Amino acid sequence: MFTGIVKEVGTVGAVHREAGGLRLRVQHAGSEAFSGLSVDESVSVCGACQTVVAAGAGWFEVDTVEETLLKTTLGSLRSGSPVNLERALRPMDRLGGHFVLGHVDCVGSVSALRDLGSSREIWISYPREFAAYLVSAGSVAIDGISLTVARLGEASFAVAVIPFTFSHTTINSLASGSRVNLEFDILGKYVARRHLLRDAGSAEVSRIDEAWLRENGF
Repeated sequence: MFTGIVKEVGTVGAVHREAGGLRLRVQHAGSEAFSGLSVDESVSVCGACQTVVAAGAGWFEVDTVEETLLKTTLGSLRSGSPVNLERALRPMDRLGGHFVLGHVDCVGSVSALRDLGSSREIWISYPREFAAYLVSAGSVAIDGISLTVARLGEASFAVAVIPFTFSHTTINSLASGSRVNLEFDILGKYVARRHLLRDAGSAEVSRIDEAWLRENGF
């Protein structure tokens, strides 16, 4: 589990295709936040939870499998690509963002950017079937960054990005048309599911359970 507070922007050092997946080598600055990183740890790479399979001074590697490539933008990474990095949450950490699982729901697209002076407004379009998981002033993770929904549109939403977040994450490299990993708030998903089951009635519960598990990768 993560919080969506990016600790460092790393760089893809190498990409190796292995069967249907990828082996990604990620280079980092070796900051205190990543000291002692070891094999089997979870790391959020642009919002996708990945397991460290090899690690050394200033680098680590992950195996990105077919399911992850299908649901995220990791397959488009190339050597030199910047990536948002966050290590897994520890029980004693301050929760600065919101609960982020690193289980990307879908890929969205930047539809507009505006410089507001003290902040930047970014509009993201997304598949309409996920609309129930977004509310104004709610939380959403964009490429692993915990952000607040500022405004809602038709199958789109806007976030306001403060200067610190803009300068310390990959969000400063986004342009119109950029693809981003989206993870919607897990609490919102549970609420939406509860209402779905209540409205469907007991006769439909088993069928919906099966469909929901399949859609959410279980």
